[in-house]
Amino acid sequence: MQKNFVVKGNIISSKNPSELAIHENAFLVCAEGLTAGIFPELPEEYASFPLYDYGKCLIIPGLVDLHVHAPQYTYRGLGMDKELLDWLQTYAFPEESRYEDPDYAERAYRIFVEKMRTNATTRACIFATAHVPATLLLMEMLEKSGLITYVGKVSMDRNAPAPLCEESPAVAAAAVEKWLKTSLKKYKNTKPMLTPRFIPSCTDDLLTSLGRFQKKYHVPVQSHLSENLSEIAWVRELCPYSSDYGEAYEHFGLFGGNAPTVMAHGVWPGKREFARIKERGVYIAHCPQSNTNIASGIAPVRQYLDAGIHIGLGSDVAGGSSDSIFRAMVDAIQVSKLRWRLITQDDAPITLDEAFYMATAGGGEFFGKVGKFEEGYEFDAVVLDDENLPAPREFSTHERLERIVYLGDDRNIAAKFVAGRKLFG
Repeated sequence: MQKNFVVKGNIISSKNPSELAIHENAFLVCAEGLTAGIFPELPEEYASFPLYDYGKCLIIPGLVDLHVHAPQYTYRGLGMDKELLDWLQTYAFPEESRYEDPDYAERAYRIFVEKMRTNATTRACIFATAHVPATLLLMEMLEKSGLITYVGKVSMDRNAPAPLCEESPAVAAAAVEKWLKTSLKKYKNTKPMLTPRFIPSCTDDLLTSLGRFQKKYHVPVQSHLSENLSEIAWVRELCPYSSDYGEAYEHFGLFGGNAPTVMAHGVWPGKREFARIKERGVYIAHCPQSNTNIASGIAPVRQYLDAGIHIGLGSDVAGGSSDSIFRAMVDAIQVSKLRWRLITQDDAPITLDEAFYMATAGGGEFFGKVGKFEEGYEFDAVVLDDENLPAPREFSTHERLERIVYLGDDRNIAAKFVAGRKLFG
């Protein structure tokens, strides 16, 4: 597949966490799947590369979804009047139990993967279910989609319905290790990720095994952190040996350091947990729509950004009802304004440029040199056409981006590239 080419258009990327770099009517070069540079005129050395001229379109790095539940896509928009723990029992767990049926899993995951392929997301960290066959099926589909993803077989051996609660810590651990051995080297673009659902659903024995697997197989970790006050109180009861939720994971080697880790939410970090997140290099997946829908609260994103903590965005389908990371950008901005106005004026609202950073470079960093159009970065790009957003006047390139973020949808996506591979357009 062609990995040497040039795209032309209005190119936008993050210069730093709070400022965009905009290159109008410029040439963006992909060489062997990596960004070679942005140029006002095409250098002679690239003159022989195929050129995709997208005219007035905007060209941005691919968006990164750091937290999404694939099996929950089927019931988006349901149960939004419930809080987290009731919502899990009423909607999430019953639906995920269906994935024991491979036919149901195939039908449901086909819908999810096709939506991910055609939206603006190029990379994602994805929760599957506790079922190994269904998880492998999802990984097969994602591999064929051209996206680059981490996928987790969910681990849970307590406080869950019988169809999802694994028989014992030993049985649960054996299933994880078998899945890891099967999937670790099977795919090029789809990799396994250890996925304890959250502390309340995993016994200490199971978490001990997952920590051992992390060290043995060197795989990353994803889970949930300090999302909901009732959940945090529950963790305190279950883990009296830990001073905070993060320490409960760290106790088992599942919280950053040598274990690359994404933790969703971080809505209610205490001072020690906040410091632990930074010290351990943990990535926070900010999921503002989910935090609003199931009444968890407003994460202190301004504090995370100002402290230099790794942070990206997550759709958190189906706690979030939209798979769009553009929507996550809007929600992140809006809830930060509510936090500033209603909770503390010390936390200034985040800007469009900062939300864009989280959606691209902030989350992309978890995958390596991803999320920017800088030399040597993997070439993930989305081409955006705003012709279907008419207006009686002209807008700047920055304003056009803002309008697409707030007003656009998948119809604005004219082309999509992942690691130098053109998916469509």
